[in-house]
Order: sequence, then C-alpha cells, then structure tokens
Amino acid sequence: MARFLKSSESKLGKAPGSLIFVGQQKMEQAAIEVIDYNDAILEVISIENPAILEQFLTPEKVSWVNVYGLHDTALIKHIGEVFQLNSLTLEGILNTGQRPSYVENEDYTFISLKMLRIDEVNNNLISEQFSLVFSKNYLLTFQEEVGDVFEPVRDRLKKKWGRIRQRKSDYLAFALIDTVVDNYLQILERFGDHIEDLEEEVLEKQTKNILERIYTYKREMNYLRKVTRPLKDCVFNFSKSESPLISKKTYSFLKDLFERIVHATEVIEVYRDILNDELNIYHTNITARLNDIIRILTIFTVIFIPVTFLAGIYGTNFEYLPELKYKYAYPIFWMLIVAIVSGMLFFFKRKKWL
Repeated sequence: MARFLKSSESKLGKAPGSLIFVGQQKMEQAAIEVIDYNDAILEVISIENPAILEQFLTPEKVSWVNVYGLHDTALIKHIGEVFQLNSLTLEGILNTGQRPSYVENEDYTFISLKMLRIDEVNNNLISEQFSLVFSKNYLLTFQEEVGDVFEPVRDRLKKKWGRIRQRKSDYLAFALIDTVVDNYLQILERFGDHIEDLEEEVLEKQTKNILERIYTYKREMNYLRKVTRPLKDCVFNFSKSESPLISKKTYSFLKDLFERIVHATEVIEVYRDILNDELNIYHTNITARLNDIIRILTIFTVIFIPVTFLAGIYGTNFEYLPELKYKYAYPIFWMLIVAIVSGMLFFFKRKKWL
C-alpha cells in the first residue's frame, strides 16, 4: 500500500464521520493495555472486556489507555461512546492515511501523527499511524499494531523517574510526542551518516548501486518531510493552546519540543539539498566521462580520415596511377602517413585536446 497517499475508496460517498477503517489490517485481534497511575501507585492492566473501561474515568488517577489494532471499528466505536468522542475524531483515528493534525474539542484534544521505524533489510522507513486523545484524567492512544517507541516512557512511569508521575495527562501526551520526535532525530542521524558517506563515493566512482542508494534516500527524505512539516504545525498549535486541559508547567516543555521538531525539519531540508547535489555530481561525472570517450574517439576518427583518404586513392584499380612503378613509392607512402598522424597529434597536443 502506498505511503504517501492511502486509498480511501471505501469512504467514497459516505457521510463525514462514518466509521470506516482505511488502511491495512496488521493484527488478527485488537488489544487494550491500561497504565493507571498517580504519584503513589501504578497498575498495568490488559483489558479483555472493553465494558470495564468506564472505571478508569476517575479523578484520582491518570489512565493511559493504549489500543492496538485499528481494524476493529466496533471496539473504536465503543471507546468513543465511553469517553464521549465525536464521530469526526473516531473517523480520524480509523484513517491510517490521516495527515498529522491537532484538533481541540470542548472536553478533549485530539492529535494524530506518524510513528516511524527503519526496515533493517531494505533500509527504508516503515510508517504507523498513531493517534492520541487526552482529557483531564485520561489519555487514549491508538496504534495499528503492537510495538512502538514508548518503552522509555513506560520505564519512567514504572520506575517513577522525573516528574511524569506527578503530572496530568497533558504532560504524558507531551512525553509521547517528544519520544516520537526523538525517534525522528535518530532516524535522521542514521540516514545522515549514510548520505554524507555517499559524497565521497560519488566523487570517486559512479556506479548503478550508488545511483540507486541516492534515489532511495531521496524517497525516504521526501517521506520524512511529508511527515514532519504538518507535525511542526501540530506542535506549534499545542504549544500556543489556551486549553484548560494544559497546565502552565507543561508549556515550557512544549516550547522545547517545538524547537526540536523545527530542527528536524531543517535537517531534512539540508539532507535533501545534499542528495540533490550528489545526484548532480553523479550525472556531471557521467557526462564528463562520456565526453572524454567521445573526444578520444573523435580524435582517432579525425586522424584516420586523411590516412583513409590516401589508402583509398592508392587502393583504386587504375592502370595508370602515379608512382606505382617507382621503387620507393611504398616507403614514401608510409612516411607520408606517419608524418600526417604525427603532425595531427602535435597539433592536438598544442591545443590541449589531448
């Protein structure tokens, strides 16, 4: 399935807010995990019966409800009913082609973005839709499959590191987005090392493998650009929000997050420019090599034109051809050829064509 634009054929003609899954099913059965915590206690619970989700709507704790598997529209609809999410929010959650966005509602805030990882075999990016909804005492997250980049956040919660257990769901939402952005920067660092190494290779040799790698990295940088540019707008809106769901203590962290996503977008543009330069160098060197080959072939052609002319004259079958009966005609003929070739090589050398 295409990464840049997901097929939305199943939504054609449907009313806005229709609960239709757009994407590829990656799990057989959806799963729910809840991390319920406050400053004193923490519980990690696997939920098999979605009906009990209502018990996590308590002011004494913050509940992080993580849903794996977006294909189960009945489950998503039930969660929407429990936490009073409107149909447009649920539609955005189910659409894996959803553009990164930030939407404030009266009782909650909805944010969608892309979570990325590198395919070690093909050295390209694998994208996963990630959506989160936070209100005063809960945070809902939705992923396409099990596996993510949030283990450092879970460790901080379990081991009570830092301030995360003392804060509300807005800070947890920041921590998750911050982790996603950190992962973007790690991916950029890894790709950047390969891209910068390519510069030296392009100058030394021009092979099909190098050209394929340049185009691979250009494709991945374009996708990273597509993902990070709208996320920058989301984080900006998040940092400038006046929602009562966001505490004043969180704003300084959101400002730092915005600066880091700006840094990521700038680095992407730099690497895209470097790849364009490498591609230009590759084609310039290929053209220069081709010109050298054509120049040598042209020189040989020009040298042999007069020689071929002389050979053509003396190779004719006329009976009365001058010097045919002369004893030294053949040596003189070769001396003339050598003189013409030597004179032309000398001329080319003076002109610096050789």
